[in-house]
Amino acid sequence: MFTIEKNKNLTPLTTLKIGALAEFFAVIKSKADLSAAIEWARARKKPIFILGGGSNILITKKIKGLVLKNEIRGIEIIEKNKDRVLLEGKSGEIWTRFVNFAVTRNFYGLENLFLIYGTVGGAPVQNIGAYGVELKDVFYHLRAIDLKTGHEKIFSVSDCRFGYRDSIFKNKLKGRYFIYSVTVRLKRQPELKLDYGSIREELAKKKITAPSLRDVIKAIEEIRNSKLPNPALMPNAGSFFKNAEIDSAQLKKLIKKYPSLPHFPATRGKVKIPAGWLIESAGFKGKKFGSVSMHKKQALILVNRGGATAHQALTLVKKVKAAVKKKFAIDLEEEVNVI
Repeated sequence: MFTIEKNKNLTPLTTLKIGALAEFFAVIKSKADLSAAIEWARARKKPIFILGGGSNILITKKIKGLVLKNEIRGIEIIEKNKDRVLLEGKSGEIWTRFVNFAVTRNFYGLENLFLIYGTVGGAPVQNIGAYGVELKDVFYHLRAIDLKTGHEKIFSVSDCRFGYRDSIFKNKLKGRYFIYSVTVRLKRQPELKLDYGSIREELAKKKITAPSLRDVIKAIEEIRNSKLPNPALMPNAGSFFKNAEIDSAQLKKLIKKYPSLPHFPATRGKVKIPAGWLIESAGFKGKKFGSVSMHKKQALILVNRGGATAHQALTLVKKVKAAVKKKFAIDLEEEVNVI
């Protein structure tokens, strides 16, 4: 049975190490805990807020109601044949552990998503992606529980309405459901995606011509560690902004002024511009603003240099967005959930 705490400080539970108080707080470790928590909140007419790994969130104010820290864990092979496997992870499971489970069993599909901080339950909310792969590419279904009624529902890939770092759980159904488990469909025959980013380059450095799954995630680990700050050493919430998407007409105008502007195809005829390049070009890479800055190696990441406040973080976010808008006429959109 879970224990209810009052006025819980959430700062240590976020990777950015910026937070506020929760009016009520509890850790849940089972479906029974969740059911009891829903009943507790319903009886007191309190809203419920779910906190997973705390890796993609900036909490700016006290959260009213009951905050549930999700620690419901477990990984299970649901179905397997010679071609494919259905792998289910409970929502409180650490995402990297979930990927490792697949890789060690030679299940193909998740390897490019290695070392993304957070939990399995957060993955579909964001439609996480890296190195040319998004969760939707391997997604089978998820089980979610209505936080008002306690009823369970299965969401298919179409039900989730996945977009670029987006899903129905960030919009129409935000705060409505607790994602209980996520099932992915993986392949059992070798199929690697190595052409995005510098994966092939990293493998070539090691003179690896026929990489295994382990080789791929090792390469990705080394690439990430060389560019991205470890939240345990330098608090951050991962990529703070989404890459920008513009139309071809706007791209032509920008390329005339900035011939080296990096870009690549997006969906619906749009073109994607790396937000990190825009922020760096606007002069914010590594520039300190008190206790916060955009990281010196990757301008896309806002870091807490020690003792930062939500106000300081939000002020820097506003400065970055205004500078990019002024220079490139592009509106940056936050990837991090600002509460």
